[in-house]
Amino acid sequence: MTMPALARLFLFLGALACLLAVLLGAFGAHALRGKLTADLVAIYQTAVQYHFWHALGLLAIGIVSLYLPTSAPLKWAGWLMLAGMVIFSGSLYLLAITGARWLGAITPIGGTALIASWALLAFAIAKAG
Repeated sequence: MTMPALARLFLFLGALACLLAVLLGAFGAHALRGKLTADLVAIYQTAVQYHFWHALGLLAIGIVSLYLPTSAPLKWAGWLMLAGMVIFSGSLYLLAITGARWLGAITPIGGTALIASWALLAFAIAKAG
């Protein structure tokens, strides 16, 4: 049986995102130990936590795509989840590592994309009947 392209794409991206979340979590726990202030460590940990949850969300979108392989809302949910993860967690990773507080202004853009992605996932499932 051939896997639908949309499912394969988001399952692959979700698996890569999980891999990266583990690597960045380990990097933060070991390589950054003692190099960041307590508030920057908390910011980094938030980045890892949101990264991991939304990497799992991409896997969920991939699984749902097995059943809804042509769903446009589902496709948008996946792309918004990926973009939101990169923007939200990415800005927090960079803020924690560089201390550049202006990056915090970018973070809500990623958060908005993450919220929209979950809403679209719910809509795609509800629309499927």
